[in-house]
Amino acid sequence: MMPKDFSNLSGWVFDLDNTLYPPEIRLFDQIEVRMTAFVMETLGVAEPEANRLRKSYWAEFGTTLAGLMALHGVEPGPYMTRVHDISLDQIRPDPDLRAGIAALPGRKIVHTNGSAPYAERVLAARGLDGVFDAVFGVEHAGYIPKPRREAFETVAALGGIVPGEAAIFEDDARNLAEPCAMGMRTVHVAPVREDAVHIHHHTDDLTAFLGHLCRLWSALP
Repeated sequence: MMPKDFSNLSGWVFDLDNTLYPPEIRLFDQIEVRMTAFVMETLGVAEPEANRLRKSYWAEFGTTLAGLMALHGVEPGPYMTRVHDISLDQIRPDPDLRAGIAALPGRKIVHTNGSAPYAERVLAARGLDGVFDAVFGVEHAGYIPKPRREAFETVAALGGIVPGEAAIFEDDARNLAEPCAMGMRTVHVAPVREDAVHIHHHTDDLTAFLGHLCRLWSALP
C-alpha cells in the first residue's frame, strides 16, 4: 500500500457490521436468527423456507428487508426494530481503531444497511461513538440498500462526501463495485482476499491498516 493511494482524500466511508468490529464476534448470527423468525411469522412459512427466502432476498435485492418490501409490502419500521434488538455483550472497545479513524483527515461517516439507532449502539460498544461526523442507516437512503448505486449516492450527498475524493471500507466485496465506479478508493475488509478490478486494497485487520496508513503519512517529507 502506498500513501499516495490515499493522499488528498477528504472523505472516508465505513460500513458497520464485520467492518468496524471483527467478524468473529458474529453479531450477524443473532440478526439472522431474528430475520428468519420475522419471515416465518410474516409470511406463514416454516423455518427452512424462511431461511431460503432470507438468503434469496439478500442475494437479489441487497437485503432481506428490500425483498420483503418489494414482494410482500412489508413495512420496514417493525422489521428494523425487531431484527436489531440483539445483545452487544461480546463487543469490546478498540482504542487503537478509534485513534486511527480520528487521525483521518476530512469527513468520516458510517453507512450501513442496518438502522442508524442500531449502528449507534454498536459504535458506542466499540468505543467509537463521537468519532464519526455522521451515521447513516438504510432508512436515510429511503430503504434503498447497498449495493445499489442510489444508496451510495444518497448517503454521499447527505454526508458531504465527494466520491472522487473519498475512500470506502467494506466487508462485502459486492458493495465496492458501485463506489469504485463513482471514483472512490476501495478497501475490502475481510479474512479472505478477493481479486476484482473494483477492489483496490484488502485487509483482514482494519485497526492495523489504518495504523500503517497513518505511519506512512507521518514518514512523508
